[in-house]
Amino acid sequence: MTFNHSKSAGYLVNHIARLFFEALRKEIDPLGIVPGQFPALLALWQQDGQTQRELVEKLDVEQATMANTLNRMERDGLIQRRDHPTDGRAKVICLTEKARAIRDDAYVAASSVNDTALAGFSPEERELFITFMQRVIRTLQKT
Repeated sequence: MTFNHSKSAGYLVNHIARLFFEALRKEIDPLGIVPGQFPALLALWQQDGQTQRELVEKLDVEQATMANTLNRMERDGLIQRRDHPTDGRAKVICLTEKARAIRDDAYVAASSVNDTALAGFSPEERELFITFMQRVIRTLQKT
């Protein structure tokens, strides 16, 4: 049996992800954040004050991964954990002023990486590419 990795969707998606990760890292490093924190920041910039459980579900990551990410974000002064208003066992994750202050620059950095990566695509091709990736994600989430 032979395997042509240059025609493998899984291999190519992984390779693209690594390239996006590195490009994003370079862009956001001056902001004091790393790519692993970016999904949680995006979710909190959309809706501050979520629980760790809500972030795990929204971002479709493992509990342990989210716990480690949030610990680093707290250490880096990006979030604070506060008592949940109705659940004594839970904490809500709240952005600090530092995290709020870098939001627009982080959005610009991410948009720049996306624009660079998709520069060879027409607007219609970009839309198709995004649609196909979303379809793959939905399919794999069902398995």
